[in-house]
Amino acid sequence: MALTQRITPNLWFDSEAEEAAKFYTSIFKNSSIGRISRYTEVGEDIHKMPVGSVMTIEFVLDGQKFTGLNGGPIFKFNESISFIVNCETQDELDYYWEKLNIGADPKNQQCGWLKDKFGVSWQVVPTKFVDMINDPDVEKASRVMNAMFPMKKLDLPALEKAYNGN
Repeated sequence: MALTQRITPNLWFDSEAEEAAKFYTSIFKNSSIGRISRYTEVGEDIHKMPVGSVMTIEFVLDGQKFTGLNGGPIFKFNESISFIVNCETQDELDYYWEKLNIGADPKNQQCGWLKDKFGVSWQVVPTKFVDMINDPDVEKASRVMNAMFPMKKLDLPALEKAYNGN
């Protein structure tokens, strides 16, 4: 994987890094799996991972490089870090929402946010939404926010309707 990128997100999994990388690369275009390193006997008393199991896996999602680390159950994902998926259309938003939700708990959804089956948080958002909530017309921006709050998956036509005052 010869992608030059200064900052690479590193995702700490218990033992599912390879499964997650395969899941994510099946969803996003321009994606691939790269190098995989495995645990050896060296440091086994510290890492306590099975010899030969995946330690790290490099993968690319839509041109963005990531690393997955199987580090054990010490750390868990939470909503303080999330990945935003910018969508141009409702069809695109529906696609990513549906795919990232496979195996996820629907209780972990609100305002365009979801937590996938690995516990990683995603925001699936129409690009127009950011423009609408930053409109200098406070009335328009407020209507969009009020329309968005009860939503789980964002509904672009409903947000546009609120924005336009309909």
